[in-house]
Amino acid sequence: MLGDLLASLIDEATALETILSAGDLKLLTAAQELAAADGLDLAAFVTQTVQRYTNEASDEEWVTLMGLLNRSPDPGTTCLQRAFEHALRG
Repeated sequence: MLGDLLASLIDEATALETILSAGDLKLLTAAQELAAADGLDLAAFVTQTVQRYTNEASDEEWVTLMGLLNRSPDPGTTCLQRAFEHALRG
């Protein structure tokens, strides 16, 4: 699941494929822009974003995420989307 997803993010191509699998081109564009601004490749940025999300998400956000994960056919991608939404809000 999420651990497997993060472990698979070993290069730019894998990170790109992972984000594209979420089906959100706006998310991809934002991730590429934020990664470039931080001087990171996409894989490192995705990993950093998810780690930041797990450290900073409020209790309310965790409850929301758990509800979404229970209904999701792809929990890893769902978590990735929430992490990026969190990063873009912050």
